[in-house]
This record gives sequence, C-alpha cells and structure tokens, in this order.
Amino acid sequence: MTTKAVGLQIPFHRADLGEEEVHAVSEVIRSGWLTMGAKTFEFERQFANYVGASHAVAVSSCTAALHLALEAVGVRRGDEVLVPTTTFTATAEVVTYLGARPVFVDIDRRTLNIDPRDIERRITAHTRAIIPVHFAGTPCDMKEIMEIAARHKLHVVEDAAHALPSDYMGKRVGTISEVTAFSFYATKTLTTGEGGMITTENEEYARRLQVMRLHGIGRDAWKRYGAEGSWYYEVLEAGFKYNLTDLQAALGLAQLAKCDGMNVARERIAGRYTKAFRSLEALEVPAISLDRTTSWHLYVLRLNLDQLRIDRSRFIRELADRGVSTSVHFIPLHLQPVYQRDYHYKAGDLPAAEREYERSLSLPIYSAMRDEEIEHVIWAVSDVVSSCSR
Repeated sequence: MTTKAVGLQIPFHRADLGEEEVHAVSEVIRSGWLTMGAKTFEFERQFANYVGASHAVAVSSCTAALHLALEAVGVRRGDEVLVPTTTFTATAEVVTYLGARPVFVDIDRRTLNIDPRDIERRITAHTRAIIPVHFAGTPCDMKEIMEIAARHKLHVVEDAAHALPSDYMGKRVGTISEVTAFSFYATKTLTTGEGGMITTENEEYARRLQVMRLHGIGRDAWKRYGAEGSWYYEVLEAGFKYNLTDLQAALGLAQLAKCDGMNVARERIAGRYTKAFRSLEALEVPAISLDRTTSWHLYVLRLNLDQLRIDRSRFIRELADRGVSTSVHFIPLHLQPVYQRDYHYKAGDLPAAEREYERSLSLPIYSAMRDEEIEHVIWAVSDVVSSCSR
C-alpha cells in the first residue's frame, strides 16, 4: 500500500551523477586539453559500439545534430520536411535553418508518435525528408515509415532525443535509418550537460558531418593547437560551430558506462507506476508494443477527463500541492505562435495531437529516484484521482 511521505518535494528530474563523473571531468581538467580531442573521439567510438552503428559524430546538441543531418542528406531551400506536431520546437526549427518548410503531421493516439497514415497524406512534390520522433523513448513505426520513404524517394532522419537505449524489431535505435540524432541534454537518459550525437551507416555522410561541425575546416583542424598539429588549415565549406568538448565527452563516457543500469532503474519505476495506475478508470497508462522497447525517458500519463471533475491543469496543481513536480510534453507545434504566423497553421488542423495534449502530463521518472519518492508519486496521483473523480 502506498503512503504519503510528509514534507517530501519531488523534482521532475534529477541527474544521476556520482564520483565517476567527478573523476572523469577532473582528469580532463588536469590534462590541460579541454575542447574537442581524444576524449571526444573515444566517446564517439564507444557510443557507436553501444548502439551498433558504423559511425558516431559528437556535437554540441541534438538541435545541432538534426541540423547537420538534414544538411548532409541534402535538404535545401524550398524543400519540405515532414515533422510530427507533437515534439519540441527544435525538430521543426532546424528545417527552417536550411530555408525549407516544416510540414506538421498528426500523431497516432495510442503511441503519441507520428502517424504513418498521415505522413502519406502530406507528401507533395516538394517533400524531401521525414523526421520521425521517438516520443518518450518509444520507437515509431519505422517499418512503415521506411517503406513510405522508399516509395517516395525520401530521406529519413530520426530524432532520437528521447530514445537511448530503445529497440525496434530487434534493432537498436541509431542503426535503423540513414541518420539518427541523439540528445545529451541535462534531463536526458544520458547527459553531458549539453550535447548530442549523430549515428550513421553512411561513410560519406559521416565525413560531411565531421567537417561541418567545426566551421567546415578539414577534419584535423582541432589538432592545430597541439604538439602534433599545424597552424595551416583549409576551410572546405561554410560550416558551423557545433563540436563537443572533451569536458563533456568525459562526462558522457562515465554516463555511458552506467547507461544499461540507469535504463533498468527507469524500467522498474515505470513498472511500478503502471501496476499502480492501470486499474484506475480516470487514467490511461503508456502502451508499448511487443516488437519494441522504450528508454522510458518520459512516463506520460493520460487523463480520462470524462471520469474527473477537474481538467489537466488543475490535476497538475493538485499534484504540486502534494509535493510532486510534473511537466507536459509537448504543446503541439501547430499551436505555437511562430508556426501559425509563418506557415498559417491553426487550432483544429491536427486533431489527434490536440486531443492527447489536453489530457497528458509527464510524471517524474529518473534513475536516481528513491523508493520513498516513487511511492510518494504513486500516493499523490492516486489521491488526486480519488478526491476528484466523478
């Protein structure tokens, strides 16, 4: 039986950091080499091995990863890129960096991922690429998406900001499509504070990504301040300042060594939530298909509002009053002012995403959660449901 922990305040997220990370970063500081160097390349090597990819390219954020990936596959001004409306703005904004147009796609109401049927409806002669977003860590229907892309000769760039480690039909996310972008932001399943990674099986793309992440300068430009380096460099393309640092990479290496253990902890928390909530008529727990696994980056609870006397906003306030911080993922992009202004989207355009947004909230789920915190979240959610059911 769950119980209330008096005075407990549970944050939405707490990074799982320990002495391993402190030691790794201290070692880099003592080395005197702080920016991109040997640690970054070792992080790339180990990350590629972890997901089973041929190439991994470390960058400063998942936003940078998506931008570079779209540039590498050839998205240009005037193109259209299909993006789920249920995602963070970065997924769409990178499309605009290249002068292309983000075209929003509705979601599957069961999975909250991009709906392959709606992808088909929104393809035009200008469509160049699809960005499936593995929402909350649950892989999209990649078999259907890859088949659609092949029929229409489209590129697929996966937004796997939530999906480390996740698997689809026996394949690790990061090895399925042409290019995959990961996030190491502070709240992610593996963190470097800020940072990202791109994986690909295409050697030509990998070389392009390596050059473009550091001003378009030849691949060994980073060496020019070291003993083995040279003052001479050549700028091959008009690139970007998107490299990762050795300080961040050291943190990433320490986190990568713990990644499986942290994932097991998240699975355990999700299992306890689901066991506690699935019998409550006012709640809908996440549904994970048998052919895939999720990283459990988010635990998204959906409210059956017809069973409650309160709306989602009030439910969140009630949880806050009981010491539980929550969040909402995500406000659909077609409802955001910038996309309504620039691309003439309006409420009602993508109804499935709007309906699910209005009844969704994300509970705390992170590997550093203590048992008393998990029990307190379960108590708080159950107490709000009990107090506010019709």
